[in-house]
Amino acid sequence: ATVSVLYCPHKMEQLSKCLSPVESSVVKCHAADSIKEINVNDNHISSWVDCKRHPNPLLKKFPGMRFHHETESIVANIVVSEKNDFKPKSSRALRAGPTRTILWDPEEVRAAIVTCGGLCPGLNSIIRDITIGLYGNYGMRTPGKILGIRNGYNGFDVKKYPPMILTPGVVEEIHNKGGSILGAGRGGFKPDYIVDTLERLGINHLYVVGGDGTQWAADVIFQVVKERKLKISIIGIPKTIDNDILFFDRSFGYHSAVDAAVGAIKSAFVEASSCYNGVGIVKLMGRDSGFVARNATLASNLADVVLIPEVEFDFDELLKHVEYRLKRKGHCVVVVAEGAGQEHCKTGKKDETGHTIYGDIGNLIKDRINIHLKKGIGGRSFFIDPSYIIRSVPATSSDKLFCTRMAHEAVHAAMRGYSGICVGAVHDYMCMLSMASMCQGTRRVNVYSSIWQRTIEATGMPTSLTGQSKPAAASVAKKRGHPSMFRNQKPKL
Repeated sequence: ATVSVLYCPHKMEQLSKCLSPVESSVVKCHAADSIKEINVNDNHISSWVDCKRHPNPLLKKFPGMRFHHETESIVANIVVSEKNDFKPKSSRALRAGPTRTILWDPEEVRAAIVTCGGLCPGLNSIIRDITIGLYGNYGMRTPGKILGIRNGYNGFDVKKYPPMILTPGVVEEIHNKGGSILGAGRGGFKPDYIVDTLERLGINHLYVVGGDGTQWAADVIFQVVKERKLKISIIGIPKTIDNDILFFDRSFGYHSAVDAAVGAIKSAFVEASSCYNGVGIVKLMGRDSGFVARNATLASNLADVVLIPEVEFDFDELLKHVEYRLKRKGHCVVVVAEGAGQEHCKTGKKDETGHTIYGDIGNLIKDRINIHLKKGIGGRSFFIDPSYIIRSVPATSSDKLFCTRMAHEAVHAAMRGYSGICVGAVHDYMCMLSMASMCQGTRRVNVYSSIWQRTIEATGMPTSLTGQSKPAAASVAKKRGHPSMFRNQKPKL
């Protein structure tokens, strides 16, 4: 598969003059540009179980409804340059959505929804709309046909955490609340035990809502299902406020988190601008990717510098820029992602799930700025850490709409007979990609993208803090999981 380059609009013979050596090596200009494989045939249940197809009940319910063709797909790379011709078959993503025939007879389906990992705006919207889609569109109206698994993967211990029976009455207004009515949790991942539980409870649709770690684990569940040749659909709905999911345009909850983060930046600005040489410091979520910090900075238009995990920075350069801003206008706002600057505050520790424990870069910046101001021009700093606030807020209207689309398309994908796939937007079309491909890495901010360039312009950051003197940060690679990793040993996830 080819990946296009977004070229400078000068004549090709002038290209080497208008692009730096570092910039000319950056070829990906959209999240979908790295998609290389559209074949999800191995993710269709009919590839390991003999199945017959059924007419979609939506044909009768909605006679004027538009249905997708089974092979309808979206071209991943839509940028055309003088050098790279448009090749629509080079890389595509299969569209999710309803088709005229489906693999599942709704009468034989029993579904479960599980929300894993941390909180994220929109979790309740996803739970609601999966329930409504199954109940309203596919007629699954018998109580107990749709279950909510409590507290993440831990909830498959159903004696300890009895599942919640989901009906339209139960979920009617939950989309207006933050959090998850099912609870969200980490740990408890035992793939063989989970599949045993699915079989025992007669669950053949499992909707897994979570981030890249959760979907990585769901892919292992899918492998167990396929290994046992079971007729079970495992459907992933990617969730992360960090927006670091590969290939898809964005994840749900991201816009809501950015909205909440903007409020924190406004507060930091008010504090900083209301005293002599005030510096407002806002630490936002973003362990390995700085999307929330970048977009909140740009949306607020109040920050003077934004520090993200993709860009290593020199403290002296940061202090020099802060002092310059104070001398110029009397106040300064610094936005920092939690994973930024770890070269200055590494802990060398890991938590019980194997994740690196990051140093507190926010407090370190506050302390260093206070020391610098005390020795020099005077002033004070104000530190705001709204980390858990921005993930616990209710979803915005934009995210509610996005969640509705994702949830309903996930239901259609399951009914079509797919398993081990995730649903998400590619160029604003809902598509399906295998969990295995989606979980092979973590998406990161491209410091040569137009939106990062606009962030640089809005903040007035010096080049030394932008990361544009080095190659763009690569995706954080991750090996595919396998059931054998969790057999005869203590689970690590």
